[in-house]
Amino acid sequence: MQKAALAKGLDVDIFATAAADATNKIQEKEIHTVLLGPQVRFMQKQFEEKLAPLGIPVDVINMTDYGMMNGEKVLDQAVNMIKG
Repeated sequence: MQKAALAKGLDVDIFATAAADATNKIQEKEIHTVLLGPQVRFMQKQFEEKLAPLGIPVDVINMTDYGMMNGEKVLDQAVNMIKG
């Protein structure tokens, strides 16, 4: 995702964290969107309930894009979520 962002001239901070530590990271950083790996898709509703009041959208990364490490498509997904 970082390479795709640089290629598109986007100044973004992209980071990954364990689902168990995500709440702490959300409090520490300015977050605009949260993408969950397919393996924790069962936690989507839980994250949505916590983040909806903050206006932070949550979605699950497409399994194929995740498996193929298609950073460009995942970046596009995040950008589209932010744009609404």
